[in-house]
Amino acid sequence: MFSDWHPTAPQSHRHARAQLLKTLRQFFEDRNVLEVDTPLLSHGTVTDVHLSAFSCDFRHSHTGQAERLYLQTSPEYAMKRLLCAQSGAIYQICKAFRHEGAGRWHNPEFTMLEWYRPNFNHHALMKEVDELLQITLATEPADTFTYQHLFDVVVNLDPLVATEHELEQAMVKFGIDVTDTAALGRDDKLQLLFSGVIEPAIGSERPCFVHGFPASQAALARLNPQDPRIADRFEVYFKGAELANGFYELANADEQRKRFENDNRLRLALGLDSLPVDEHFLHALEHGLPDCAGVALGIDRLLMLKTGATHIQEVLNFPISRA
Repeated sequence: MFSDWHPTAPQSHRHARAQLLKTLRQFFEDRNVLEVDTPLLSHGTVTDVHLSAFSCDFRHSHTGQAERLYLQTSPEYAMKRLLCAQSGAIYQICKAFRHEGAGRWHNPEFTMLEWYRPNFNHHALMKEVDELLQITLATEPADTFTYQHLFDVVVNLDPLVATEHELEQAMVKFGIDVTDTAALGRDDKLQLLFSGVIEPAIGSERPCFVHGFPASQAALARLNPQDPRIADRFEVYFKGAELANGFYELANADEQRKRFENDNRLRLALGLDSLPVDEHFLHALEHGLPDCAGVALGIDRLLMLKTGATHIQEVLNFPISRA
């Protein structure tokens, strides 16, 4: 198991990573966005049923009691606390951790770029993400579609009104073989159709932005005031990779707490543990989050596209199997 100590990334990819990081920092310096640093460990964590955080025991707390701490799945909560403290526009390049299996596009420990823009909505931030991709990957200007439009064109149904039966029929039509569809929720079925049918049809020639996800998939985004069935959230896809996930950020502390509580109820219903919410973050929201949009982008995936790598191990020195 420990006999091969060598890095899995070649020297050329280490140089490419260093140059990419230099380019990213210059991109934000040119736009007067401040680089910040926040903790990797936190007392609270994500409650999203689709995310799983690593945890550890801290036995040296000032309370004298052992505490459970969590490695961040993204620096989002801590960065929003800085925004509430009037930091202005900020970005961070950091490690993030998700307790998931390693694969072509994912390593449990990975490098993330996250940034927040006061006075931006998600459309303005999509434009800036597109500019960053053009600079780092020399891409053509991106395509932009709504989630609803793509389902209409590719799957031939309206995801906002389709019945469970219609979603199941579409899964059969497109060869998505699931043994027990009754165990799947509506969003699970939508996600299977999106990842299995729509994602392969977009972003092959140029990046593709998808926005207007269902309100049930809002996460930390605000709902659209013109159509509350959808959230002001976007994702970016290019050459098979989901590169970034962005929000016009929810600023209402009460609504955010309700979403966390609803997540935990759903977790319990699925046989998962309820998780502690980030109270520091919620109290910061009560103080006031500036009107802003934010986005998280996977640097390792960006580097894969830049170098032509076909597996994330090719751009990491020591993936989880050799860590």
